Amino acid sequence: MTSPLIAFDLDGTLVDTAPDLIGALNHVLVREKLPPLPLASARNLIGAGARRLIERGLEVEGREADATEMARLVADFIDYYTDHIADESRPFEGLHEALDRLAGDGFLLAVCTNKLESLSRLLLDKLGLTSRFAAICGADTFGVSKPDPVILQQTVARAGGNIGKTIMVGDAGTDIGVARRTGVPVVGVTFGYTEVPIADLKPDRLIRHMRELPEAISSLIGEQKSK
Repeated sequence: MTSPLIAFDLDGTLVDTAPDLIGALNHVLVREKLPPLPLASARNLIGAGARRLIERGLEVEGREADATEMARLVADFIDYYTDHIADESRPFEGLHEALDRLAGDGFLLAVCTNKLESLSRLLLDKLGLTSRFAAICGADTFGVSKPDPVILQQTVARAGGNIGKTIMVGDAGTDIGVARRTGVPVVGVTFGYTEVPIADLKPDRLIRHMRELPEAISSLIGEQKSK
């Protein structure tokens, strides 16, 4: 029997990475002689990978970059971010306890993110979280990003799970989208990064703190069994 699996988004779901991501974005902007963005307003630009974050940051100042310029900016961003990936990033409150309980209940755990896999592993290594996950997969792992269903399907397969016994947890439209396209239930978290309020995207369950996650998962499992 395959164990049930929970696939987590990373930025804004497992870890509050906004300070370091926006720090790297501002490093790029300042080098382009543009003003840095305030963390409070820029955090919701996160969620679609480094390239899109930079594009959004430039859009705030009415700027665009061609393919050559963007490649240079992304390389600059990744170089800086790699060196500062866990300066201020921290797991959301209650995460360790929630993961302990879910693992104790027999769930496999995996990460399905639009962050590069190498950066995801580096961050989780620095935060002591890597060993908790049966698979850590990013936008470059399979060559596709959320909401493409292939990334979730392949993450589940790599973790040794079954897509029919999987639940997605995330903070933004890409997470809701990948879950819907894959046909799995999804838990939305309100404390992440999204331009559209997560409640408006109608996840199957909505949590406001990680302490609420095990109960949300339990209720979804019960709902599945009753069908």
